[in-house]
Amino acid sequence: MRGEGFVIAVIEDEEIIRKSVTMNLELEGFEVVTAADGEEGIQLVNERKPDLIIMDVMMPRKDGLQTCRELRTAGISTPLILLTARSSEVDKVLGLDLGADDYLAKPFGMLELLARVKALLRRVQRVTSVDEIRFSDVVVDFKAYRAVKNEQPIDLSAREYRLLRYLVVKQGNVVTRDELLDEVWGYNSYPTTRTVDNHIARLRQKIEANVDEPQHILTVHGVGYKFVA
Repeated sequence: MRGEGFVIAVIEDEEIIRKSVTMNLELEGFEVVTAADGEEGIQLVNERKPDLIIMDVMMPRKDGLQTCRELRTAGISTPLILLTARSSEVDKVLGLDLGADDYLAKPFGMLELLARVKALLRRVQRVTSVDEIRFSDVVVDFKAYRAVKNEQPIDLSAREYRLLRYLVVKQGNVVTRDELLDEVWGYNSYPTTRTVDNHIARLRQKIEANVDEPQHILTVHGVGYKFVA
């Protein structure tokens, strides 16, 4: 996969890393725009509307986690990779729950970063063919990150939007837990399929009329899940 036609925003306060990442992305054909902190990054994303964001967690003025939260709250669903020097699993999980699509711990190899970028772009391209779904008394706008049930807002996390969107794209087909982990979380995000089950349970509580007898997100025992509108 070559990068022609894709714009990537690199939001990183360390100039050496920012320039190195930029150079390697440009060698792959990507157009790169940069910012040195979270506040500049939000402005950059709003102005340039990149196809993917690479962002450091530890930055001055506004850190990566806060920036990620603000972008997702504003309805910006651009795929995002967090760069973190932190070793705590809690910080990584928090970033993913706030809406990041993947993370990479510093120090990292450029080949691995490029592989993550290309894999994420391919994954996002596969699941962005549906912008809105209506079923029963639920309406979900995946582009704007808005959902309502009985005309009342539903509070879905960024991960829940992605999970539901993938199930909707595969509507009528059984999707395995491993496939959901790979396509929605990414291969480096969570180690167990139990994560999928927990998110499905929370999603059902928000969109199903009766969680004990779900009508839309169905369990196929021993295999995975299936969405039926």
